[in-house]
Amino acid sequence: MSTEFVWVVPCFDEEHRLDRDAFVSLVDSRPDIDVLFVDDGSTDRTRDVIEALARARPGRLRGLSLSPNRGKGEAVRRGLLHALSTGPRFVGYLDADLATPIREMCRLSDVLRDRGVDVVLGSRVALLGRRIERNSTRHYVGRVFASAASLMLGVAVYDTQCGAKIFRSTNALKAALAEPFSSRWVFDVELLARLLEARDAAGAPCSVEIVEEPLLEWREVSGSKLSLRSLCRAPVDMGKIALRLRGRARNRARNL
Repeated sequence: MSTEFVWVVPCFDEEHRLDRDAFVSLVDSRPDIDVLFVDDGSTDRTRDVIEALARARPGRLRGLSLSPNRGKGEAVRRGLLHALSTGPRFVGYLDADLATPIREMCRLSDVLRDRGVDVVLGSRVALLGRRIERNSTRHYVGRVFASAASLMLGVAVYDTQCGAKIFRSTNALKAALAEPFSSRWVFDVELLARLLEARDAAGAPCSVEIVEEPLLEWREVSGSKLSLRSLCRAPVDMGKIALRLRGRARNRARNL
């Protein structure tokens, strides 16, 4: 019998940042959640750490290795596809540094199951009573980015780039993951776009219900793999995604 949830954790040179005890405690306390670590061509001993975790909890903590390095987007895509192949009801992904704490990822998972929606996005909203510790510069850059993503997607979304998302296993999700993403870092937006434009076998729009859940806690962790070059490239990638969306919309309109 497959587990209910499989979380995907993309890893690149995370030897010293993977909290082994936290993940072992997770699967010991939550029999409905398994974890798949995707080693994205790491150059340190990340693979050894993942293999040790897999030995500690066989079947509950698992590893998938990619070589050479494919980028976070491809690591997430391949990980989600692998997870879906094992038959869970829900899949998701979170960052290896646990900027989103495990207890918050558990809460997002429970929200998805209890509310009966298709996608839950973790959202870093600094509200009274919540602990959102984020670099101010990255926060304001993120707000500009999210505003642009909202306009492009045609939906009001506050935080597309939070690395904590949970999905119901659906045909729309599998179709959205069928092809590699065009961007290594803006893949979250591209994935949402693919889900929002999903069609069934007859070509009719699929109903995909997506909600954002403000996190109670999130903290910036040093050692981010997001470089200045990647940050500068993000608007270019966003533009390319927008052009593809418009092109597909025009093609659908011509075929009506």
